[in-house]
Amino acid sequence: MYDWSAMVVFAGLVVLFLQRSQGEARDHLWQYLVAAVGCAVTNYIGNEAIKQDLTAYHLGAVALGVATLAFIVIVLKPFEGLGDR
Repeated sequence: MYDWSAMVVFAGLVVLFLQRSQGEARDHLWQYLVAAVGCAVTNYIGNEAIKQDLTAYHLGAVALGVATLAFIVIVLKPFEGLGDR
């Protein structure tokens, strides 16, 4: 479960980066790095939670995953300009 969810979020992040790399720069590379590390750490903690069957790790992985998604939505604003068409 954690592998697939992290992969989907990371793939969306890559698409967003490639789309925004065309034209004038409006994001910084470090912002994508923070989000990518958030995906990786979420995946790692989630996999350790499954291996060791620890509820606290599951809660930590879910909390970090939600925080990573919030960072992406608030800082990178992937839906900005979506209704301008």
